[in-house]
Amino acid sequence: MDSTLESMKDGESTVGGGVEDVYGEDRATEDQLVTPWTTSVASGYTLMRDPRHNKGLAFTERERDSHYLRGLLPPAISTQELQEKKLMQSIRNYEVPLHKYVAMMELEERNERLFYKLLIDHVEELLPIVYTPTVGEACQKYGSIFKRPQGLYISLKEKGKILEVLRNWPERSIQVIVVTDGERILGLGDLGCQGMGIPVGKLALYTALGGVRPSACLPITIDVGTNNQKLLDDEFYIGLKQRRTTGKEYYELLEEFMSAVKQNYGEKVLVQFEDFANHNAFELLAKYKTSHLVFNDDIQGTASVVLAGLVASLKLLGGSLADHTFLFLGAGEAGTGIAELIALEISTKTNVPVEETRKKIFLVDSKGLIVSSRKESLQHFKQPWAHDHEPLTTLLEAVKAIKPSVLIGTSGVGQTFTKEVIEALAAVNERPLIMALSNPTSQAECTAEQAYTWTEGRAIFSSGSPFDPYEYNGKLFIPGQANNAYIFPGLGFGLVISGAIRVHDEMLLAASEALANQVTQEHYDKGMIYPPLTGIRNISANIAAKVAEKAYDLGLATRLPRPANLLKFAESCMYTPNYRTYR
Repeated sequence: MDSTLESMKDGESTVGGGVEDVYGEDRATEDQLVTPWTTSVASGYTLMRDPRHNKGLAFTERERDSHYLRGLLPPAISTQELQEKKLMQSIRNYEVPLHKYVAMMELEERNERLFYKLLIDHVEELLPIVYTPTVGEACQKYGSIFKRPQGLYISLKEKGKILEVLRNWPERSIQVIVVTDGERILGLGDLGCQGMGIPVGKLALYTALGGVRPSACLPITIDVGTNNQKLLDDEFYIGLKQRRTTGKEYYELLEEFMSAVKQNYGEKVLVQFEDFANHNAFELLAKYKTSHLVFNDDIQGTASVVLAGLVASLKLLGGSLADHTFLFLGAGEAGTGIAELIALEISTKTNVPVEETRKKIFLVDSKGLIVSSRKESLQHFKQPWAHDHEPLTTLLEAVKAIKPSVLIGTSGVGQTFTKEVIEALAAVNERPLIMALSNPTSQAECTAEQAYTWTEGRAIFSSGSPFDPYEYNGKLFIPGQANNAYIFPGLGFGLVISGAIRVHDEMLLAASEALANQVTQEHYDKGMIYPPLTGIRNISANIAAKVAEKAYDLGLATRLPRPANLLKFAESCMYTPNYRTYR
């Protein structure tokens, strides 16, 4: 046992979800017996308080005898399926989405496998609860609903000691980290330390949708203060009560963090930057993408899922991407990230330099159309989109002048696709494609109902947060959701199973095409450009296989030899939440 525990401490990583399966739990078939180890065999009261091994009333008679559970549980014996049915009934009884969120988080804290079983089996119903839009409200009220830590909090107080802090986390073999500094949470702004809800939610999806083992995931919040005065005045605020630290001190803290992560977890740990403000997001991605395995979901994940929707929509729109003109409202990290990936995809398909393909893509920011006469005053990430065009101050003017076939909103400001804007778009397109991507729902540039009504049912519509199906003139339209959850779990899992050491743009293109290929004619007939989320585990496996294939082709994969069938390999590595039988 000593040697086994020593190997746990060393944290050797493996490919099956990213954590070495020391005790053979995930290598065992579901009907084989496993031992509920912690640092010793868990039993009795301790076993029931361990969320990874607790099964509640599903402990069998034999398990109750062998693990000293007699008398600690009522005599009834349940099944996981019956527990799932009971809990779903309970969650559905809550009318307020935040109450459902709290109920789900409490379940995760007491019974990990049952939490993921619910999330996998009821993904369309529960995804809006554990992630956008409900997670936004949860972050706003995180101080009030906070009960116990769910990740690591690294603040300015830990400067110089970050490696020690990482070693305080009980798991040694981490493969995926989602980290935020809370400065730009969804479309809600600076929520400081309370942004922890985002890494927690993202990593729950890495497991439920992508198959990464929960013990391989680590949510982290970097707390450098907040400029949200409401939080600073809140007696229940859980973070540092000071204005945000910026500049040299900020980047020194991030440098220490990134170095400590690599030192503690190795070259192949994926660090996903989440909800950093624009200026920091681009800076951090540019700085670390050549030395670490890093990924920014707001820039790259959003771009990949939107590109997948665009590629899929060509079956409805006709032509190729190069035949269309794109207009964005919003030129932050999401908008410019999407625009760059579209330009790269067109360049790849046509062998035209990306500098040329950018000319079919126009961006409008808070000051109007981005044009060359504004170039000197633009932030660096906007400059590639400063085209030779007359200055225009409003979105409506831009739609009328540019006549785009695709309108994409990443502004974070609700109701900016007005009736006049949509009607102007519909006047020059038989099937206008409208993507209102800002989250949460309240910040969407327009609703599905507005898009379908103002285009007389001709629009192809998708959004960032979910909208209900809408009937117009007797036809039922099912709005697409350009949800990053389609992409990042499969992308991350593909990086893990291949042992990739860097993220390459070609992997993002491969992920987009893999997602687009999952849309069938049945989906097109309903106006859908994304497949239903009910098949997300299969979708993620396909994306993971294509990403892993690209990692091997580019020489960035370290897991050798290369599996003969990457799709079957991906499926075999996916975490499953079904209960195991204990010795």
